Amino acid sequence: MVDTDIDDTTRGVEGSETDGASGSARAGAVVLLNLGSGAGKEDGVPAELQKALDAHPGKFELRTIEGGDDIEREVKRAMADGFGTIVAAGGDGTICAVASHVTGTDHILGVIPQGTFNYFSRGLGIPEDPAEAVNLIAVGDHHAISVGEVNGQIFLNNASLGVYPAILRQRETIYKRWGRSRIAAHWSVIKTFFGFTRRLKMEVKVDGKSIRTKTPLVFVARSAFQLEQFGLDGADCVRRGQFALLLAPDTGRWALMMLALRLAVHNMRMGKDVELICGDEIVITPRQKKMLLARDGEREAMAAPFHFKMRKGALKLIAPAGEVE
Repeated sequence: MVDTDIDDTTRGVEGSETDGASGSARAGAVVLLNLGSGAGKEDGVPAELQKALDAHPGKFELRTIEGGDDIEREVKRAMADGFGTIVAAGGDGTICAVASHVTGTDHILGVIPQGTFNYFSRGLGIPEDPAEAVNLIAVGDHHAISVGEVNGQIFLNNASLGVYPAILRQRETIYKRWGRSRIAAHWSVIKTFFGFTRRLKMEVKVDGKSIRTKTPLVFVARSAFQLEQFGLDGADCVRRGQFALLLAPDTGRWALMMLALRLAVHNMRMGKDVELICGDEIVITPRQKKMLLARDGEREAMAAPFHFKMRKGALKLIAPAGEVE
């Protein structure tokens, strides 16, 4: 689950009314399906998803996206067309990209999980079954939730520097060769850790308290569910509305490899394998002026320093009652 500041809840697509370009509540929703998310999407719209949407005639309009570059354009088009509910059908990267444009607006985000891991949706109890997810959007309530922000960019699960962006680069190569799967994703972690030698020298300031460190991995978490899945501490920080900052120790290649193995089998030793710091605001200043940063599984070059802060109650999301904290 993720931390939220709960606003007044509002019924989902069913019973909404049209409100033009403001999109505060239009009858019906647009579903933006990323055909590149998850496994087996190369043949077009998954049959299960199409069947689920057909069960609600007139309530959903399906639009497909070929890749991440199309998301911004399609979200803006959906907003201009007056849709109040914009549904992201894809993995965590797709959901984050759509949420980035919905956050801070009157529009509501719906989610149909179509990715490999689906940490965000699983943490909120959003069904992975397409029919159940579509039914939830049709009749469910929406809640105002908090999201993480780094240098003006939104993230829902995590943002990181160091070895993790390198893992994503390795993962893309493995996916192209062997296809998308959780096994392939875990293998990319082990393979990257084995060959990674670069440590980052930086100043880390958490809620005004500053430390200097040298580390191969900076991991800023906003998903209690993801932390618990990997046996990591910090879920309580997230549920209190804070960030969970994880810093790996400065160590050699063999120790880094063992760290990867313990991460893979969910046997991390907190305080030894990784240091946990909880906080509301984080500023990371490395020696480099620009670095690769990963946000919810997507990589991008970003100028330093990296300023993390919380956007309280900024995203309206349809989620099951009782799952949102």
